[in-house]
Amino acid sequence: MNGNDVQSQLKEAGIDILKCMQCGMCTGSCPSGRHTSLNVRKLVKRAIRSRDVLEDNELWMCTTCYNCQERCPRRIDIVDAILKIRSIAAHEGIMLPEHRQVIKLFLQYGHAVPIDEVNIKKREELGLEMLPETVHKYSDALDELKTLLEVCKLAEITDQHT
Repeated sequence: MNGNDVQSQLKEAGIDILKCMQCGMCTGSCPSGRHTSLNVRKLVKRAIRSRDVLEDNELWMCTTCYNCQERCPRRIDIVDAILKIRSIAAHEGIMLPEHRQVIKLFLQYGHAVPIDEVNIKKREELGLEMLPETVHKYSDALDELKTLLEVCKLAEITDQHT
């Protein structure tokens, strides 16, 4: 896949980043960019030019607040583009180790916090029930979620390139 293929997949999803005039409104509106290296304008520019954007750690720093998208003078669906690029990257096995771990926990427990002795003890000390109100508490619901995730092949995506 080359840069044009990323662009093509975005276009197929109804997202036209070629309309970007590189004004910087997105970057100036980004609260995450104030605290991280995320520069939305440069990320969009990279998505236009190259598939290298799939390897960019900044891709995962967006919190999907939609500030950039709401303020874009060209009305580009920037957050949707970032989410689509993340999806392309994940399907190619490109994701941060932390995200891979969250997915593994989700596949096992139905949420990203492990139900282990340490967390059970903390919950008891706080006067909470042993298990939180998640699908992990209800075995039928957890089994249904695991079936759904199996059909979606989430485990296969996470296990790629490990």
